[in-house]
Amino acid sequence: MIQANNISSQPITSKPSYAPTMTLAMAQQRAQFISSIRQFFTSRQVLEVQTPLLSQAGNTDTFLQSVAAHVTYQDRPRTYYLHTSPEFAMKRLLASWQVPIYQICPVFRDNEIGTRHNIEFTMLEWYQPNYSLDEMATELNDLLEALYGHSVVMSHYRYVDAFMDFVGIHPLTANLTALQAVAEDMGLTGFDFNNADDSEENRRQSWLDLLFSHAVEPNLGHDLPTLIIEYPPATAALAKTAMDKDGNKIAKRFELYINGIEIANAYDELADGQALRDRFEQDNQLRARHNLPKMPIDEHLLAASNDLIPCSGIAVGMDRLLMVVTGASSLEEVIPFPSRQA
Repeated sequence: MIQANNISSQPITSKPSYAPTMTLAMAQQRAQFISSIRQFFTSRQVLEVQTPLLSQAGNTDTFLQSVAAHVTYQDRPRTYYLHTSPEFAMKRLLASWQVPIYQICPVFRDNEIGTRHNIEFTMLEWYQPNYSLDEMATELNDLLEALYGHSVVMSHYRYVDAFMDFVGIHPLTANLTALQAVAEDMGLTGFDFNNADDSEENRRQSWLDLLFSHAVEPNLGHDLPTLIIEYPPATAALAKTAMDKDGNKIAKRFELYINGIEIANAYDELADGQALRDRFEQDNQLRARHNLPKMPIDEHLLAASNDLIPCSGIAVGMDRLLMVVTGASSLEEVIPFPSRQA
């Protein structure tokens, strides 16, 4: 159990340049926080693993930029990438061992700086064989209760319903013109997602992402931790897809929000190497249209995906979760050296 306090929010005055942005009191809370997470998974016989930070493959997602690392391998220059998540390597372990696994590790995403972002941050990721998304949500709820030290009730909120409530338009059926008009009515101007080279689905999703981040996200998880479920299919990434109760195709995933902050992202994992290859190749085509470098595809992951047993997986932003548990207002209060000071 981690107790909230106000020590971390005290103003920082006349500190030397080498000093951390995090107080000693918060460092002690962080250590207890990580210890509690490890105890939680040990009690459930979930194996802690460690996978490489560097990979020959990168993340193809258009909106996640990998940090490149130039190394020398067997006397030849090579480009590796710091992972944006341990997902790819962990799925290789899961396909081989078929047991529950978790990992706490640093991850890296280029050009992400702000009160809730840092180029380097800490991620908790775990996978449960033969778990449904509902079972994964229950385990996430149990983890929150262990960290908060009291009972936690999570709200389940369909993406469609949240969008209708805060934007006033159906996200899965509205056309491009309608989405753009609503964004402009909300003062979201200066954006151009109508590149003719992009598919209509990708263009629609860009407008949906903009509207969701500005009009929906800030309202989520203030009364209760909130799970947004049944996302649009274009956001499936490495998740399965299905049909919702209204006959619309959706991604089998959820995200957790607390105090308007995205904390966790879970998938009902897609075990189909060819389908993933198709998605990664489409990602790279989209990256080219946005003048982003083509990323090497992880062939090991694609091979492992064909042997992946039914499972669900979840990634949790550890620093953000520590923020909301302790009442901190920025990442700089819960990490010692942000990227600008590293």
